[in-house]
Amino acid sequence: MKQKYLVIALILVCAITFTFAGCTPVEEPAEEPVEEPTEEPAEEPADEPLEELMVAMVTDTGGVNDQSFNQSAWEGLSRAGSELGIAVSYLESSQEADYVPNLDTLYDNGNALVWGIGFMMADAVEEAAVTNPDANYAIIDFFYAEGPDNLMGVVFREEECSYLVGYIAGKMTETNIVGFVGGMESEVINHFHYGYLAGVNDANPDCEILIQYAGDWGDVPKGKAIANQMYQDGADIVFHAAGFTGNGVIEAAKESGKWVIGVDKDQYPLAPDNTLTSAVKRVDNAVFNVTKDLVDGNFMGGTNVVYGLAEEGVGIAPTSDVHVPADVLAEVDDLRQQIIDGTISVPNGPEAYEAQYGM
Repeated sequence: MKQKYLVIALILVCAITFTFAGCTPVEEPAEEPVEEPTEEPAEEPADEPLEELMVAMVTDTGGVNDQSFNQSAWEGLSRAGSELGIAVSYLESSQEADYVPNLDTLYDNGNALVWGIGFMMADAVEEAAVTNPDANYAIIDFFYAEGPDNLMGVVFREEECSYLVGYIAGKMTETNIVGFVGGMESEVINHFHYGYLAGVNDANPDCEILIQYAGDWGDVPKGKAIANQMYQDGADIVFHAAGFTGNGVIEAAKESGKWVIGVDKDQYPLAPDNTLTSAVKRVDNAVFNVTKDLVDGNFMGGTNVVYGLAEEGVGIAPTSDVHVPADVLAEVDDLRQQIIDGTISVPNGPEAYEAQYGM
């Protein structure tokens, strides 16, 4: 009986042991640590493209294809566009009433520099500069005695190159009569007029000089009519400083077989057989140089710049040697140096001319 109980007890102990053994908790493997996603660095914003610098010009009434100073100005600005990587444009003025709206339009378009080509728009350019101090302005052929800090005047000693072509005319005339055709009477055209007279007189004191103004920069028929009358009156050489009106003088020279002296640009290509020389005025260089100063951060607002023979801003055309004899050109080169040195003082208006020549 004892054995029976012993067996039962033994069975219970084993059962209990088995039960507890089966309930022994199994250690769960530790969870792998979960890495928090790292935040990607924000992408640097791409540099926005720089806004292209814009420079523009307003022509005078002769238009951009006047074969004269408007065209020369556009050639200088076009060169600035290609060499300096800026955007350039122009607006043409068909009448004086176009100056103000054209200047306003170019300012509204966001141009950093606006050019006025010609002294006729001096008041309009100054008004625009005062009204819009956040833009820069420059003008060809006007000197501001006192202007705003964002306005620059660019002027030339046209009397110097006009003296040289006048000397050529005085030396080469065969009739002892030469002519001068001006566009509109003004201080600038006085430079051409009286510089030419001085050159003719120094070369040939006995030479008669016919003078007439067209009163217009864009009247080709009138320029032609004036020149034709001069040629009929015995002139064999006529110098014009008349913008697009001067193209009529060139036409008259071609048709009559006489000589013409061009202005502003080398006008030899317009009449190769009849263009004796040209009084060259480097408006293109001036426009390029001032525009480059702006791009380089050196725009000199509130000042004026003057271009003469010494600055290579005026001179005679490189094609002068086609028709002008070498000995005359040698004299002209010597005179050029004397003007630069100050040995010769060229009159630039009626008072200075009268003081020097007494007439």
